[in-house]
Parts: sequence; structure tokens; C-alpha cells
Amino acid sequence: MAEVLVYVDHMDGAVRKPTLELLTLARRIGEPVAVAVGAGAENTASTLAEHGAARVLTHDASEYADYLVVPKVDALQAAYEAVSPAAVLVPSSAEGKEIAARLAVRIGSGIITDAVDLEAGDEGPVATQSVFAASYSTKSRVSKGTPVITVKPNSAPVEAAPAAGAVEALAVSFSAQATGTKVAARTPRESTGRPELTEAAIVVSGGRGVNGAGNFAIIEALADSLGAAVGASRAAVDAGWYPHTNQVGQTGKSVSPQLYIASGISGAIQHRAGMQTSKTIVAINKDSEAPIFDLVDYGVVGDLFEVVPQLTEEIKARKG
Repeated sequence: MAEVLVYVDHMDGAVRKPTLELLTLARRIGEPVAVAVGAGAENTASTLAEHGAARVLTHDASEYADYLVVPKVDALQAAYEAVSPAAVLVPSSAEGKEIAARLAVRIGSGIITDAVDLEAGDEGPVATQSVFAASYSTKSRVSKGTPVITVKPNSAPVEAAPAAGAVEALAVSFSAQATGTKVAARTPRESTGRPELTEAAIVVSGGRGVNGAGNFAIIEALADSLGAAVGASRAAVDAGWYPHTNQVGQTGKSVSPQLYIASGISGAIQHRAGMQTSKTIVAINKDSEAPIFDLVDYGVVGDLFEVVPQLTEEIKARKG
């Protein structure tokens, strides 16, 4: 069976959920070989093996922490040359897409970004994408070289499939470009205790209708009752009501959760582009003509300041 490289997104050995989803997809088209680099890389092996990695290629060096992106591209290229895979899968984060694009250029291959599904094809893996603000679904494949594919979080289930997970040291020679951009300082982001926006199974977002930074507390309360992440529309972010890091939309983050709740969001195309692939969409808006209602699975026409607190209390009551 052909081998498929899976680039591992982890934090000090703790594997992030999108990588486990990639392993599920990789098993559809071949035998997964994981590539983990940086501090704690070897500690990823047990989790990766539990989810289907036949081999885990690891490498640690100070360059991964001290410099941006290029050392990771060097490592993935070294893995590509060592394995000669049928495909390379990378999580579709901002960094992941840059790593994938740089690798594709280096190896002379085509790239597909933001795939939401993968399947085996007679001439190579076939990727499904949601395009034009998710108005259409397309199926495509790379016609030149080894496919390099980035996959959106929440596009596949996390499935246990125990495999050998044999740890092997990866030999990496860093290129001259690896030290081109040095990390000058790091400031830890204050933890909210909520899931990462792009990885969350449930997202609760607020928009212009929230009408103030202080009012986002009711959006946060609903999110916390569901164990959800909090998002915001561009209008809310531009008004300074919520951090830019939480913006959902074409110029913000793209999310694809199992459940998306939009409160006080009109549904402009810019916002829809970032959440339209969500599995179930619920909207709360007092304007019955709001464009968001053309998109939703369930809609509530009402004042969010009345509906959202009642919904939060009902959820808490049902959870006991």
C-alpha cells in the first residue's frame, strides 16, 4: 500500500485534533506516515499510533522554535524525499497552508487547499472543496507530481485505528533560507478555557446586533453552556467589541463546526464565506428578512437579548 505523509500539528507533544482527522483521511488513500518536528515530537508517537500512523518520523532542533516556517518545510521535504509518498496532507491553518505551498513549489507538484473530503481515485486522491463562499462543491485532483493537500478542521471524524507507530529519526539538513526570519519575542495568549475557534465542534458567534462589547457576555455564556468557541462578525470586530483573533469570515478565520449559532449577524457574504460549510447552522435575528435565514437549518426571529439568555438557561437545565 502506498504511503501518505501527514504533517503533525502539536504543542510540546500534545497532538491537535485536525491532525487526527488527517490520519482518518490518509487511511482512505494509503498507509499514514506521520511527520512530527520540534520540542516533544517523540511524545506524539503513542497518540499517532492509536489513530493509524504506521510510522512516526521525528526531529527536534532549536530552529523550529527560533525561526518561522522554513525549517518545518525543510523537514517535510526531507520526509518526502525519504518516503516518496503518494500524497502529503497538512492541516489547513494559516501556517499549514504556507508550509504546504512552499513544499509544493520545491517538489514541483500541484497543491489543493482547504479540502473538506478526500477519496481514492484511479489517478490519485480526489479532493472535495467548497468554493465561491461554499455556494458550490468541486472535486479535483493534482495532475502533476505528488499531491500536496491541506484539509479544513472538522472535515473528518477522529477514528481510532491502532497501528505500529514505529518512531524513526528523520535526518534534516536546514536550507540557507531557514534562518531568514527569526522569532524576536513571544507573548502567551491569555487562555479563555474555550476550544480553539477553528477546531471547535460548536461555535457561537455574535455580530452587529450584539450592540456593544459588554453585551458579548451573553454570547460567551451561551458558548460556555455548550462547551463552544466564541466567534464574531467583522462588524463586531471592527467596532472593537471583540478581538480580531475571533473574527469569522473571508478576512478572518474559516470554521466548519458541527453546530454554528449566529446571533445578531445579518449574513453578509463576507461572513458566510467563513462558516457556510458548518454542518448545522442556527440563526437568531430580529430581522426576518436577514440574508442569514437563507442559509440556516434553523432560524429564530426574535430579540437576541431575550432568546439567547433563555436558550442558555434551558441548556443548563437540561444538563442538570
